[in-house]
Amino acid sequence: MSLPTEMRYVALPSFGPPEAMTIVKGPLPVLKPGEILVRVEAIGVNRPDIAQRQGTYPPPKEASPILGLEIAGEVVDVAEGTREFAIGNKVCGLTNGGAYAEYCVLPAGQALRFPNGYDAIKAAALPENYFTVWANLFQMAGLTEGESVLIHGGSSGIGTTAIQLAHAFGAEVFTTAGSKEKCEACEKLGARRAINYREEDFAEVIKAETAHGVDAILDMVGADYLERNLASLAKDGCLSIIAFLSGSMAEKVNLAPIMVKRLTITGSTMRPRSPEEKRAIRDELLSEVWPLLDAGTIAPLIDKTFAFDDVVEAHRLMETSSHIGKIMLRVG
Repeated sequence: MSLPTEMRYVALPSFGPPEAMTIVKGPLPVLKPGEILVRVEAIGVNRPDIAQRQGTYPPPKEASPILGLEIAGEVVDVAEGTREFAIGNKVCGLTNGGAYAEYCVLPAGQALRFPNGYDAIKAAALPENYFTVWANLFQMAGLTEGESVLIHGGSSGIGTTAIQLAHAFGAEVFTTAGSKEKCEACEKLGARRAINYREEDFAEVIKAETAHGVDAILDMVGADYLERNLASLAKDGCLSIIAFLSGSMAEKVNLAPIMVKRLTITGSTMRPRSPEEKRAIRDELLSEVWPLLDAGTIAPLIDKTFAFDDVVEAHRLMETSSHIGKIMLRVG
């Protein structure tokens, strides 16, 4: 397959607001062992992209400085010795950076086939959220059938994914969201109770609706929610923290519930994980989650799709937090 020598990509000359991004031309990325080159058809927009643009989430030293963590498209080149995928395959995947471009390298161990019947937009809406939720809620927090979970930010890409997965695997789901419309959307996805955090105290609702609290909490808010999260957990419960939208420094928090209820607090970011760890998550997604996607039992919720040239508008929408589900970019 004949490839162009240049591609269009989103450059970030300096940190700042959405307008700091600009689309320029440059050379295609060079494959390293274990990688595939993908002609990008769709890109997912995520909170880490916003943080990187603002200068608070730098990419790892060896990663592409170009924004973006998830793509879908067609394999157009394969590194020597890489046999999992072939030229012409349709794949989506979790990149180490470089997604905001017409061509992107993708580690083969972080690539997945399109679920049955999926186009590039739906496929690109999967990797970042599904890797994150599976690793933090199911692997680390150990959520299982018959348990209960509180998912904060239920209308976000992470939240809508976590609600559906937890419900599909037999957990009782509670969630928080910031409007009546968002709460209704969360309940349609499988939440037993969606709590409007602008009108209700989620800790009081959990206390009233459960006998002992929930078994797990998936939190991206951070400091402002810590004490109420601890109060909302049942004995032997686990708080899994994946972001700090309200800050990372909590002061004067009563830590006694951690000892009294034998609680676990854990957390992680996906980007620094090793290739082996990401491959292991990928393999579990293929065996445990992809059959649900193939069957239509679960599916990504997409709020709006923008043209690649409108990336600034996509970031502006993300910053309003008014969306329900994923924000996507279509390339070409």
